[in-house]
Amino acid sequence: QVQLVESGGGLVQAGGSLRLSCAASGSIFSINAMGWYRQAPGKQREYVARITSTGFTNYADSVKGRFTISRDNAKNTVYLQMNSLKPEDTSIYYCNTYPPRGSYWGQGTQVTVSS
Repeated sequence: QVQLVESGGGLVQAGGSLRLSCAASGSIFSINAMGWYRQAPGKQREYVARITSTGFTNYADSVKGRFTISRDNAKNTVYLQMNSLKPEDTSIYYCNTYPPRGSYWGQGTQVTVSS
């Protein structure tokens, strides 16, 4: 059974940093690109960043230069380092494969950035 478990969210002031983690089943982690996505209240879920199995990364324009995605293949874990956070980054953050698969969505982790 595929499981993706996000953690590391919280409340932070604007300009602060958080590091999100996503522990994934080894069966999907080793061969798939992994991505981070987010959904703000009243909005559609949107793409944030992705990383391939070989380390290629890509970011949404809204987070480029502030967020860094990385992965630890030995731990089947993908990370999202978020710096210079803004109130508009407030969302529930999810990890999934890239492209995402509907059955893989987990509970996500809440990130709230206060102004």
